[in-house]
Amino acid sequence: MHWIKGVSYLREHKLKLKFEDGRYKIVDLKSHLTGKVFKPLTDIDYFRRVKLNKDIDTIVWPNNADFSPDFLYKIGKK
Repeated sequence: MHWIKGVSYLREHKLKLKFEDGRYKIVDLKSHLTGKVFKPLTDIDYFRRVKLNKDIDTIVWPNNADFSPDFLYKIGKK
């Protein structure tokens, strides 16, 4: 099981994530923003409001949308 230790916005729907194992991965979430909870994230200004929630060890947005750290690790590119 993975968890996220840091997040940085890059551009468009791309984030740079730091994981517990010290690896950094780039994730492009554009194709994963489907469904009611993720609809607001299609707006770049809203997407940029991403934060790290240390209580659940993943990234979240103001509407409480989040992604599993394991999923993010899997889709992330070095």
